[in-house]
Amino acid sequence: MRELSSLRRVARQVRNRILRAAAEERGARPLWDGTPPGAVGDAPEDIPTYSLYLPQAGKTVRHGVVVFPGGGYLIHAEHEAAPVGRWLRNAGLPAMVARYRLGPRYRHPTMLIDARHAIRRMREVCADFGVERVGVLGFSAGGHLAGMTAILPNEAQSAAERPDFAILIYPVISMAGPYAHEGCRATLLGQADVTEKAEMLSLERRVTRETPPLFLVHGANDACVHVGNSLSLVLACRQVGVPCELHVFQDGAHGFGLGDRGRPNRGWPKLCLEWLRSLP
Repeated sequence: MRELSSLRRVARQVRNRILRAAAEERGARPLWDGTPPGAVGDAPEDIPTYSLYLPQAGKTVRHGVVVFPGGGYLIHAEHEAAPVGRWLRNAGLPAMVARYRLGPRYRHPTMLIDARHAIRRMREVCADFGVERVGVLGFSAGGHLAGMTAILPNEAQSAAERPDFAILIYPVISMAGPYAHEGCRATLLGQADVTEKAEMLSLERRVTRETPPLFLVHGANDACVHVGNSLSLVLACRQVGVPCELHVFQDGAHGFGLGDRGRPNRGWPKLCLEWLRSLP
């Protein structure tokens, strides 16, 4: 009976968390005014959205953050979405969780177009808080997307769509070479011979002095996205003098989100906030 009661209590807790997350997601708004560029239909999967997590009025705010959940460019991982928005809000930071369009229905550069527009929209939101610095935070494939906004040149040359910093959590970085993530590459670019495009989307090859400060987290034993992805990006940053900070945790498989309970990787959010406070 005691075990049954415990299971029921856990089930209630899980259900309540799901209901709270669903309630927040019902506040999701279309990312684009009108038809999104390149839309192939008008189904829900054709409409990228965003949800806002705003701190209480009166709090001193220095930075806003746009969150890109991971999921291999095929899904949006829920534990990397609303929980992250709530964490940032509770830390006093305006946050936006952006649900960009996904493959295989969409290919590159659709995801990047959505991500850059999310940054622009977040700057409009942050203007109400007197905040000028807006950065990005991405997990796994969302880390690659966040990295693209920070590292790849923007042909439109719009400063409003360029982040002031990037936080990359167990990110996919490379699309070519020994650490290439073949699944993300296939989803972004298709199955054809895309060697040249893959090299262009390998972020460690695209770092310049204009790249904004980076904060990275990875698990040493990540079997899905090799830690070499983060290491190669940090080395590239060091070569051109881009400020970067990397934390590699021995324990923790891929996808630990805000951290595994009882493990050292649970500490990365605190380290991240300290890093944010150190930014000018």
